[in-house]
Amino acid sequence: MFPLVDGRLAILAVLPASFVVIKAFARFIVNRQNKPCLPPGPVPLPLLGNVLSINTKEPWLTYTEWGATYGDLVFVRLLAGQEVVVINSQQIAEALMDKRSRIYSDRPYIATLEPFGWSVNFSLIAYGDEWRLCRRLFQQTFRPDSALKFRPTQVKRAREMVVNLIDDPQHYHSHFATFSSSVAMSVVYGYQTGPRGDPLVRIIENAMAIGLAVLTPERAILLKIFPFLLRLPDWCLGSALKRDSQVSTHRMTEMTDLPFQYTQERMAENLFLGQVSMVSDNLQRMEDLDQVSKPIFETALKKAATTAIIGSYETTTSTLMTFALAMVLYPAVQRRAQAEIDSVVGEDRLPTFEDRASLPYVESVLRETLRWHPILPIGTPHATSSDDIFDGYFIPKGATVICNMWCISRDEKRYPEASSFIPERFLNVNNTLTDDNPAEYVFGFGRRGCPGRYTADASVWSAIVTMLATVEFSSAKDEQGKVIEFTPQFTTGLTHSPMVFPCNISARSRTHLELVDVPGQSVKHSTTFFDTSATF
Repeated sequence: MFPLVDGRLAILAVLPASFVVIKAFARFIVNRQNKPCLPPGPVPLPLLGNVLSINTKEPWLTYTEWGATYGDLVFVRLLAGQEVVVINSQQIAEALMDKRSRIYSDRPYIATLEPFGWSVNFSLIAYGDEWRLCRRLFQQTFRPDSALKFRPTQVKRAREMVVNLIDDPQHYHSHFATFSSSVAMSVVYGYQTGPRGDPLVRIIENAMAIGLAVLTPERAILLKIFPFLLRLPDWCLGSALKRDSQVSTHRMTEMTDLPFQYTQERMAENLFLGQVSMVSDNLQRMEDLDQVSKPIFETALKKAATTAIIGSYETTTSTLMTFALAMVLYPAVQRRAQAEIDSVVGEDRLPTFEDRASLPYVESVLRETLRWHPILPIGTPHATSSDDIFDGYFIPKGATVICNMWCISRDEKRYPEASSFIPERFLNVNNTLTDDNPAEYVFGFGRRGCPGRYTADASVWSAIVTMLATVEFSSAKDEQGKVIEFTPQFTTGLTHSPMVFPCNISARSRTHLELVDVPGQSVKHSTTFFDTSATF
């Protein structure tokens, strides 16, 4: 016979599961009796829901398949009774998250957020007073009219990036990361990143490595059901999650505190010499607050600053990786974009923002880059703060609401041959841009849409147009001169970004080399092709 304690443990294990079943059944009965039906979706298993049917690494693929079967609004159950509503169309996303934002502006509970140190990202916290304060501090710096002031810095940093690509093409991902972080570090902290190998940029890269993989509801559910995993001894099977959380928390704390301390120290030593940044400006304002409000304000300022760095690093770096991949796989697109730049700008200068309206094909390349592989394929999950009824379907309070950007961007009716990179889809027959701009959905919806959208858009455009004007992306070749074939690999988790892939990066000509020479940086004046397939 089994010991009595084993029987008690079995009973204790069954009780929570039974409670979930009873609760779910009760809600089902109430819904059937008093409310419209839930949106259609796959039939859930008892206790397990639909979790076994979901690709937890790339859930957007599963949600897109279900969209084809059940429609643009799909109801899904995860473990522990977690209810998920998946939106597979831009029209419905706008109807709910924009027009009914008072209901759809909250965030779901993500069990990995706090243990992995990611609660410093205010875009992931619940809708409330703290979020409003963080958002206000953020918008003061990154609102559309303020974003115009960043353009000289964006152009300068884009040209520095090109110098690095020509001089050291093997580490192109690192150069993209440096560019992506440099504008935000300057604007937020008044910190000028080094052109290559900056220590604070490295800290950001390290901090982002772990957390993004575990922040989706589908993957965080494991910790929600088994919180004891964070208390397992290091020698115990399953303790890797605890170790990862400790490393992630340490790295996120570094990324939050070190640049903030840099600004404080520079202010104390009067070294800014009139230079204004988000942090320095608000630290001065904080001096007028009472002692109760100061710590609240400082915490919100740290979160707003850290969120700006996270957003600029991840979205811009990943978008540039997608662009580079497209240029290698679709060389005809690169040639046409370069021809447009040469025709409009000429060969005696580099493009500036004043040229943007005259470069519609370059603009269509940017739009297709955003659409082809959206960086946040399921966006950042929302949550309902009250019950709602839409199109005859009941959407319960507390449900996680996911906008499936992948499904929207891969809609074959809207985007024929959606898996192919075809910038022409955004041009009319007279070579003018269409009204379809993926930026309208990839940056999110409603009150939780990306507040740094305009700065991010300008940064990506300046980087793409500068690279097209000055460098050539092409397939890498082996020692025998044969093209190195590869299948693109992508990161998984909250973000979807190309991993490092083999390619050659070279200057288009000696003239272009001279145009991008930046004081203080050395360029190898050579048009030799470099194989960047090595892992760093």
